[in-house]
Amino acid sequence: MSTVTGAWDWLTDPAHWSGADGVAHRLLQHVVLTAVCLAVACAIALPVALVLGHLGRGGALAVNISNIGRAVPTFAVLVLLLLTPVGNWGEGPTVVALVLFAVPPLLTNAYVGMREVDRGVVRAARGMGMTGRQSMLRVEVPLASPMILNGVRIAAVQLVATATIAALAGGGGLGRIITAGFNLASTPQVVAGAVLVAALALVVEGVFEIAERLGPAWTRNPR
Repeated sequence: MSTVTGAWDWLTDPAHWSGADGVAHRLLQHVVLTAVCLAVACAIALPVALVLGHLGRGGALAVNISNIGRAVPTFAVLVLLLLTPVGNWGEGPTVVALVLFAVPPLLTNAYVGMREVDRGVVRAARGMGMTGRQSMLRVEVPLASPMILNGVRIAAVQLVATATIAALAGGGGLGRIITAGFNLASTPQVVAGAVLVAALALVVEGVFEIAERLGPAWTRNPR
């Protein structure tokens, strides 16, 4: 129990929560990095998935290609990027590695959601005079929203957990607490950092769950 007690003592020490290396600052860095990577990944994956899902062509190939990223460890991608000119872009390598990691669940869920929309509803919308664009935005996307948002939730939680690799590239975030613990041979600090990351992931999961319950009915996943 000494490690658990030591981790608790570390977390409850006010000195560890303030300053440039404090938990509050590292937590803010972690949240910002996660939000930026999620926004970039959504901007890349969702338009492609929605259009391909609407057209019903090329989606399977795009999903399979994006899923290759799941087979390649994010840490390995980060290391390779650090050896390229991208490694001189500050947080660039970390952002690129995390975006590549977040794209597969976003692309897969959005594409599957679009393809699972009842084709009869789509034909009815077209029969009412809607253009393909109007049908996609007003009918298909709303009906596919539960799957799309589920992909966003999965990507967000995974990013929170994986963003700790930023510390390995000299970036910020809660990973710096863990790496500092390793450098100091302080197991309680390493455990404390891991607990903070896990707690943040649970908070993000909870936020999405609350948003789903309070949001419009068409955004909710069927139970």
